[in-house]
Amino acid sequence: MSTLQGKTLVIIGGSSGIGLRVAQLAAAEGAELIVLGRNAQRLEQARADLVSAGATVHVHAVDAHDHVRLEVLFTELPAFDHLVSMVGDVMGGGFVAASMSEIRRVMESKFFTNVRIGQLAAGKLREGGSLVFTSGTGGRAQNACASYVGNLGINALVEGLAVELAPRVRVNAVSPTWTVTPFWRDQPAQQVEATRQRFAEAIPLGRTAQIDELARAYLFLIGNGFITGQHIAVDGGIMLGSR
Repeated sequence: MSTLQGKTLVIIGGSSGIGLRVAQLAAAEGAELIVLGRNAQRLEQARADLVSAGATVHVHAVDAHDHVRLEVLFTELPAFDHLVSMVGDVMGGGFVAASMSEIRRVMESKFFTNVRIGQLAAGKLREGGSLVFTSGTGGRAQNACASYVGNLGINALVEGLAVELAPRVRVNAVSPTWTVTPFWRDQPAQQVEATRQRFAEAIPLGRTAQIDELARAYLFLIGNGFITGQHIAVDGGIMLGSR
C-alpha cells in the first residue's frame, strides 16, 4: 500500500460533501491538495477549513462543465500524482416522461465532462499515479434513466482508460448509492428525509451510508497500487435485490 505523504492530489468538486471529506482525509495523510469547485464562496470556506487544519491547499474556481475554461486551467496546473472527480449531475424518472434537454444535461455532466477530465489529466499525472471517478448505484434505467446510462458510461471510461494509461497510471471509480450529503442542500428537508428512509428500507444493511464510508473508498483506491479498471459499489448491497 502506498502513502499520500508528499503527493499532490487534485479533487474536482472538493469544496463540500464527499469531495471535501476526501480532501480532509488525504491532507491528514500528508497530501498536498489542489481543489477545484464552481462555487467560489464554498471553495473559499473549504480552503480556510483545510488550512486551519494544517493542510497545504490551492483552490481554483471553475465549472468543470465549461470545457474551454477547464482546458485552460489544466494547462496552468503543475504535474500531480492523483485526481479524484466528483463531477456528475443526477436525475430521477424513466425515459418516456423525461425531456431530451434534461437527459442531455445529465449525460453531458456525468459522462462527457469526465471523458474530458480523463483526457486532460492523462498528460499531467506522474508515473505511479491514479484517477478515481465517481459512478453510482442504486437506480435502474426505468427510474434513473440518464443517471443510469451515465454511470455505465463512467464504468466503461474507467475500463478503457485503465488499459490506455497502464502501466504508468491506474484508473478506477467509486459507485455510491444515494446518501445524505450537502449535494441535496437545495432540496426541502422533508423530501431529503423521505428519500433517506426509502433508500434505508431498500438497502439490505438497513441504513444509508455515512460520508466517511464513501470518502475512504476513494483513499483506498488511491492507495492500493494493484487495482485498476474497477468500480467499487459502496451501497450497502442495494442492487442485490433491485429489479
